[in-house]
Amino acid sequence: MFDLAVFLEVFLQALQQTFHGRVWFAGLQGSRARGEETAGSDVDLVVILDVLHPEDVAAYDKLLDRFAARSMLCGFLSGKAELFSWDRAELFQFCCDTKPLLGSLDAVLALVKREDVQRAVKTGLCTVYHGVVHNLLYEKNEEVLKALYKSAVFTVQAICFLETGRYVHRHTQLLQAVGAPEQKIVRTALALRSGTPVDFFGMAQDLLLWAQSRLTD
Repeated sequence: MFDLAVFLEVFLQALQQTFHGRVWFAGLQGSRARGEETAGSDVDLVVILDVLHPEDVAAYDKLLDRFAARSMLCGFLSGKAELFSWDRAELFQFCCDTKPLLGSLDAVLALVKREDVQRAVKTGLCTVYHGVVHNLLYEKNEEVLKALYKSAVFTVQAICFLETGRYVHRHTQLLQAVGAPEQKIVRTALALRSGTPVDFFGMAQDLLLWAQSRLTD
């Protein structure tokens, strides 16, 4: 059985040994950071170095190869300067969704303004809207639909922040923090994650109408 706490302890030790004090930040994202993981959930790692050189990418790849759980590992590797220069609409979700293991992202999050969060919402809605229509017409793929619902929940988190001033980390807790239209989206996303059979056209229609309504409101 995979033990996240043991893995993270060994991972952080290996990280420091590999980069010798050059690690500016390390964190965990996704369902494991929220405490909502399933047995097969990815381990979504964030590593920010003082400066990222091409050889650092190779060194990090070699580090990850040490772990038996290698196939579960994913995430984000960057240099510090690049992160501070990142699109601030993306930085909002990135920072809020990351659980610190070493260092802090507070200085990065401080760059994000309300208009950046608004842009994150608009971009998320546009992505979901286009993705649903494209999937209905071409792929007709249940896994794509699940991914779109997952993306929609991140947009709901940003909407919730704009409307309440707080970022709700756990997706299960969003149901108590948002209005009925968003509750329906989150509820379906949670059901899909738990293995509920996909009502492809019904769920796609609900997602399309929600994105459409939010975009034209």
